[in-house]
Amino acid sequence: MQAHLILIDAMNLIRRIYAVQERPFLLLDELSEKTKQQIIHNTKVAATSAIAKMLKELNPTHALAVFDSKLPCWRYQLYPDYKKGRKQMPEHLANSLADIQDSFLEIGIDSLESEQDEADDLIATLAIKVALHGQQTTIVSTDKGFLSLLSPHVQVYDYFKKSYLDEAYVQKKFDVKSSQLTDFWTLTGDTTNKIPGVTGIGPVTASELLKQYGSLTAILAATDLKKTIANKFKDMELQIQLSQQLLTLKKDIPLGFNLKDIRIHVESEHIN
Repeated sequence: MQAHLILIDAMNLIRRIYAVQERPFLLLDELSEKTKQQIIHNTKVAATSAIAKMLKELNPTHALAVFDSKLPCWRYQLYPDYKKGRKQMPEHLANSLADIQDSFLEIGIDSLESEQDEADDLIATLAIKVALHGQQTTIVSTDKGFLSLLSPHVQVYDYFKKSYLDEAYVQKKFDVKSSQLTDFWTLTGDTTNKIPGVTGIGPVTASELLKQYGSLTAILAATDLKKTIANKFKDMELQIQLSQQLLTLKKDIPLGFNLKDIRIHVESEHIN
């Protein structure tokens, strides 16, 4: 029987649910401790219920909820402005994550937390390793960064919209192939994570360049670029290298556990 692993981007799920639970109280100057506890309780119940529904919708054989490291990841060391200005997680939510993980475990879903990487890197590593074994992975997240991993063995599912974000979605939204997305965002920048792109290169130009040359490497090596575009690349060579490094998901993190350890129904192959 073929394995089907679902990898849940836990903080993507929890923070979206938390925002819904918190919304009725946003007009208050300050949340009381009782209100905070009620919001956290509702978030835990709703997030656990969401995962239970995923199991029915996606019918996986294996599942794992993946969390970010509590410490700043390696990307902040490379680029201190990474995610600059993003709203911080409320302290009472951060302090409740262990309790939420326990709630997930009660319905049979274990959690994995990175020591120094982002959940995105752990998810990418797991998805690729499982795909290399010819097995299926579904990443449950609304994070566009996972779209670069799309393949016959890796799919991305938006739980909130109940839809798969597939190649047709990528083509319609970005006008490039999923395999070109990292290069595309290196050119345009990623405003969500405050990663700069090439000054003066917008989505339309980036898409046209990638359609013509195929990859960023080929674009940078081209000798027939318009002089104005060639000069932009020359002036920002180091920034381009940094942005691409920041945008590239790690796929080689040592895991130290077997796929069978997170099985729901069946035992499958060992992930080396």
